[in-house]
This record gives sequence, C-alpha cells and structure tokens, in this order.
Amino acid sequence: MTTAQQDTTTAPQASPATGIAARFEVTTLPVADVDRAKAFYERLGWRLDIDFKPSPDTRAVQFTPPGSQASIQFGAGTGYTAGPLQGLFLVVDDIATARADLVGRGVEVSDIWHIEPGKGRVPGVDPQRRSYFSRATFADPDANTWTLQEITERLPGRVEKHDSGALAQLLFETAKRHGQFEAVAPPHDWWDWYGAYMDAREQGSLPEEAAKVAGRYMAEVKHVVVSPD
Repeated sequence: MTTAQQDTTTAPQASPATGIAARFEVTTLPVADVDRAKAFYERLGWRLDIDFKPSPDTRAVQFTPPGSQASIQFGAGTGYTAGPLQGLFLVVDDIATARADLVGRGVEVSDIWHIEPGKGRVPGVDPQRRSYFSRATFADPDANTWTLQEITERLPGRVEKHDSGALAQLLFETAKRHGQFEAVAPPHDWWDWYGAYMDAREQGSLPEEAAKVAGRYMAEVKHVVVSPD
C-alpha cells in the first residue's frame, strides 16, 4: 500500500478559557452537635451570619472567616449529612501568625510543615518561604479538618479581575455614606474615609457597621472627630 493511512480521529476541542461567572461561596459541614460546632467557630473569631430555624425540625448556621469570600454552613435536618470533610483550605498571609492566633484561642493545631519536592512533608516553614508550600492543620469537634496554607504570591491567572460593575456600585454607596459623614465632620481627606469604609464592606460589614468603622478610623488614626450633637 503506497498511500499512508490518515488518522481520522478528531483532536479534542480546547475548552473555553472562561465560562459563565460562578462564585464558590459556601461549603456545608456535617456536624453532630450544632451548638458545639457554633461555639467552636465563634471561638475562632469568625463572623456569625445566620442562625435560624426555617422549620421546627430544621436549623441552619452560617459563619464566614475574616476576609473570606466563602462561608461555611452546618445545621440539623434535611440537607445535612454525616461524615467529616477533609482538606478544607484556609489561605493565610503568614502561617506562623495564623497558627499562633488559633493556639491562643484554645485550638489544637499541628506543627507547621512544608512540601519538599521529592521528599514530601518536611517539618517547619519552607526555608525559602515559597508560596503554597507551608501548611498546618486543625480539626473542629466533628473531625472536619482544615489546612492552613501560606500564600504570598498567586499563580498567574489565579486571581480574577475586579468586577467593574460591583466596584462602581460600592463606590457609589461609599460616596453617599461619606456625604453623611462630611456634612458633620471637620475638614479632612475624603480618601481616608473611603478606604476605611470600603475595606470594612469588603470584609463583610453591613453599610451601617462600615460607616461606624470608618468614623472610628478617622477619629483614632486621622484625629478627625465629629462633635456630638
């Protein structure tokens, strides 16, 4: 046969770089005792978002770690199954500081270890302080296991660009709130108030709470004090 056979298989089409925007925001944890789990996560200093009973035999509790865009939920009733989860990651800027904070809150945390290529786990913080390498673990009372992971520099493409629409809406909200502050405050640099307010909102504070945070920042740091009525 003088003619070479051609490969008729079709190469798989490359997947689109991005799909429809979808934000991973909540993980459900299986717990045996809702009140015990609630007390544990309150001790961590996480924000309690909800604790309600949509029906007599159902209860839902939600917490959000400080600075996190994702939350955890647990409860009793339909939708909450047994069996602990493993490998829940908490990303931190400084793993030694994060571990010390947990220990100070009475949490039993493993020693810090890092991944060494070709060796696996090695005790201690990564000597080069490479991002993603240093870790430590702890568990809640139901054996749901969390891994602290130090990340100081993201892999290329890992962090998405800001949503311009959402940012514009936050700026609009901030401008209105600042207008209320500006009407009664001494002369000041508006960007200082903006920065404190927007940071509080991005950390999960409600508008009223964020305005109070910004006011305290202006008084305590910038010495711009609003006189009482």
